[in-house]
Order: sequence, then C-alpha cells, then structure tokens
Amino acid sequence: MSARTTRTRLFAATTVALAALALTACEGDGSDTGASSPSSAAPAGQQSEQPTGGKESAGDTEADGTKETNGSAGSAASSGSAGSAGASDSGTAGTAGSSGTSGGTGGEDSALPGKCSAADVEITATEVPRPLNHLLLTATNTGSKTCMLPQYPAARFGEAQSVPPVAESTKPQSLTGVQPGEAGYAGVLLSAGDGSGENGYRTDTLTIPFEDGSIATVALPSGGVYVDTALTVTYWQTDMDAALSH
Repeated sequence: MSARTTRTRLFAATTVALAALALTACEGDGSDTGASSPSSAAPAGQQSEQPTGGKESAGDTEADGTKETNGSAGSAASSGSAGSAGASDSGTAGTAGSSGTSGGTGGEDSALPGKCSAADVEITATEVPRPLNHLLLTATNTGSKTCMLPQYPAARFGEAQSVPPVAESTKPQSLTGVQPGEAGYAGVLLSAGDGSGENGYRTDTLTIPFEDGSIATVALPSGGVYVDTALTVTYWQTDMDAALSH
C-alpha cells in the first residue's frame, strides 16, 4: 500500500470520526432541548390549570356569596316587613286600646257631676225662730246638670277679712250634690245666745265664693243681721234639719 493511499484512508476515517462527533453533539443538544421543553411545559400546564381552577372557585364563591347575601337580604327584608307589620299591628292595637280606655274614662268623667259655681245655684238666707240666732242658707240648683257644692259656705259677712269656722260635728260622709231644681242646706250661728260673743257688729251684705272663683251675692233679711265672734257655719247638707242641728 502506498503512502498516499494510507493518508487518504486516514483522512476519510478522520472525516467520518468528525462527522460522528458532530452528529453526536447535535443529538445531545436536541435531547437537552427536548428534555427541557417537557419540563417547562408541565409547569406551564399546571399554571394554566391553577388560574382556571381559581376563577371557577372565585366564581363559585361569588355565586355562593351572592346567594347567601341575597338570601340574607331576603330574610332580613322578610323579617323587617314582618317586624314592621307586627309593630304596625301592635301600634294600631295599642292605639285602639288607648282610644277605648280614653273613651271609657271620658264617658265616666262626663257622667260624674261637676263642681257648682255661682252661675249654677241661687243662694238665699232665711232667719229661723229656732235655734236662736240662726240663719238658714239654701242653695238651689238652677242649672240643667247635677253639681257638687263645696264642703261648706265660706261666708263673708260685711267687710270681714276672714271666713267663719265650720262645725266639724256636722261633716257629712261625702260632698253634697244637688240635682236641677233641688237644694242643699247650711246653717249659720250668727252670735252667742248668752251674750258671750265679742266684737259684734250688724251687716246687710253677704258673699259666698265658689271653688272656680265665682262669687254669689246673698241677700240678707231686711235690716241685716248681727254677728260676733261666735259666728259658725255648718257643712252643706241634703237635709234642712241636719243643717240647723248645730
């Protein structure tokens, strides 16, 4: 074999070896790229699935939340409506009850007689033979409704600055009421029969005030009456004899 042939074969072998090495290098690069691609793809796939799953969860959560909120709102609205209805019913019932009570009370109050005034009664003063030195006051109801007289006549004779005391022994169990056309009675002890009274004077005027501020002017017998420190009145009575018993 010649030297040239030998070199030719060596060159060919070298060329084949280099080609094989180049191919091997190319295959190594490709396998690395291929290996890295699946690695990269898998996370990308997982990442793409996670957002999708997240959106679905968020959607479900939002849907559930909306349902719950709507449900709560509905319940609250129903409860509120029921509460308002209940409150309204209760208020109406309460108002009705109050109206009924007020009506009943008003009826009872209107049925009770009011207090007499100077416009409701006419008071006359009459001297009586017995008991001695006594005056009978008669209060006749000239109005259209029954009225209640004061406890006793706060009689003022002449210019007296005070009213006479009342005989407690004549106090009735209740106030004296007078129906239209009927009368109540009170007795007045004008002076001491034995002359023991002091500061006596004669007067021809008598006024009797009422609780509403009105004042009745009472005409006295002709020539007036004589009064002293023994002056005393009785409570208003329904009976004439009870009024003159003191």
